[in-house]
This record gives sequence, structure tokens and C-alpha cells, in this order.
Amino acid sequence: MEFSHVSVLLNETIEQLHIRPDGIYVDGTLGGGGHSYEICRRLSEKGRLIGIDQDADAIEAAGKRLEEFKDRVTIVRSNYCDMRQVLQKLGIERVDGIVLDLGVSSYQLDTAERGFSYRTDAPLDMRMDQRQTKTAKDIVNGYSEEALYRVIRDLGEERFAGNIAKHIAAAREKKPIETTGELTEIIRSAIPAKLRAVGGHPAKRTFQAIRIELNHELEVLKSSLDDMIDLLNPAGRICVITFHSLEDRIVKTIFKTNENPCTCPSNFPVCVCGKKPKGRAAVKKPILPGEEELERNKRAKSAKLRVFERTRPQGEKTAAAD
Repeated sequence: MEFSHVSVLLNETIEQLHIRPDGIYVDGTLGGGGHSYEICRRLSEKGRLIGIDQDADAIEAAGKRLEEFKDRVTIVRSNYCDMRQVLQKLGIERVDGIVLDLGVSSYQLDTAERGFSYRTDAPLDMRMDQRQTKTAKDIVNGYSEEALYRVIRDLGEERFAGNIAKHIAAAREKKPIETTGELTEIIRSAIPAKLRAVGGHPAKRTFQAIRIELNHELEVLKSSLDDMIDLLNPAGRICVITFHSLEDRIVKTIFKTNENPCTCPSNFPVCVCGKKPKGRAAVKKPILPGEEELERNKRAKSAKLRVFERTRPQGEKTAAAD
């Protein structure tokens, strides 16, 4: 199956990046290369794009899509949490823009054997990086009922988390749960019949929770954003597209902290903590998909784009001054 992924909030992201033709840009979630392609189109021969993804299929597909830009593009198989190390190996200290399009790609959802979708029956996998040995099957069959409950409640925001965990624990006592189809039926049986038709597919939140847990998605985001802001040149921007409230909350909080890092009590006349702002949120409220995009791509429904612009921290020297 060909790797295809409709880039969400594409025009809005490109507009917010304020692309400089000679600049250096990083797509930390390369996917099919949709955002990267539009960035490359706006770069001069001196400009550069570094694409990072942990999915081998994405690397291959993006390589073909970006082939026409040749020397301007470097593609690396890695996780965006290792962005600083990736750039250091390429001899790059700072960049002019970063894009993160979080969540699961259309290709990953539509390729049954990857085990991300509750709509087709396939082995329970859900690995974004297939070099990883642990799969969703290990979580479903190996976590305690209490641990499963916490994962489904906290990462899936599922109101029936307790009952779903209980049903999973009971089912796996008879035999291991092997496939997405088996898990979907167990989840369905744990939710009251009259509520199954409300709020989308009954397995949606549980599958989301297991995927996030397996791939450490929230921990990676939380531990990486500050460092990525530090990698930006003055006036450089980071654009982050999230798909659910937990991700968005992390991005919003970290952007806010980098804009107002002072931890001094409010009654202090002057700041003594020494923490200086790194920049500002370039848009006060998240940018949402328009009606036309929502009609064209139903998966854009929950997408939110937040943007942070780097400023030169007080006391930081320019490259020329160094």
C-alpha cells in the first residue's frame, strides 16, 4: 500500500512558519512529506530541510516525494525527541523553524497490519517505530487490571475505563487477546448498549490510550518542546499540530511557561529568579481547520495548531558577537 497522508492545517502551518528562502527548517514528524514539500517549494538553493521520522514506510515515501529538491533535503530515521543530536551530527546549531504534526498518520490507520485501527481485524501492534519490540499486545495482555484502568482513563479520557479494564482482564484469563478485532469486541461489550452509538466508535478512546502509552507520545512531547524552542534562531517559529486535549494542554502550558518563566511570588517588586522569556505565543488561541478542510478530511476535526516565536533572550550574544 502506498504511503498517503493528508496534511492537516497545511496552509495555515506554512503561513505561520514565516519561511525564509535561505533558512533551515525541521519537520520532526515527516510522515508522507506533505508539510516538508511545501516548505521546500519556498526554499532557495541555500535553504535546507531536515526531515525526521521513526517510521520506515514514512521515510521511504517522503524520500520519493521530496526527490526533486535533492541537496536541500536530509532525511533521518529517528524520533523528534533526538532532534538536537540529529542536528549536531549534521553540523547545525540553530534552525529557523520546526514543524510537529502529532498523532497517527492516515497511512498507519489505513494499513491494517500495523494494528492501529479498530475498524479492521489485525494483530495488536500499534508501533510507530517497528524496531521497537514491545507492542500493543504486550500492554493488553501484560498490564495489571489497575494499570490498564489508569492508562485508559488518563490517556483515553474514557468514562468506562474501569469496566473496559475489567472485561479485558476477564477475557485474557481464557486466552491471550491477539487482534484488534478481539479487543474491539471486548470493549464494545464493556460499554452499555444505549451509549455505544454516542460519541463515535466505542473503541476509539481505548485504542488511542494504548497507542499513546506504547509509543510514549506524551512523555516525548513534554520532554522535547523546551529543547526545540532553544534550537530556534531569533524570530524562528515552532508550529505544533495536536489532535487531542492532552497533547494540546502540554503544548499550551510549555509555550506559556517559555513566554512567562518567572517563578517569583507576585508580591515581589522585581524578578530575582533570573528566568528570562524565550519568546511568545505567536497566536493567542489555537488555529482550527476551516469548514472546507473539515468537509474534505474528517480526520482534521480535532486538530489544533499552536505557534511559538523565539526572541533573543536578554544577555544572549548574537552569532556575530561570538
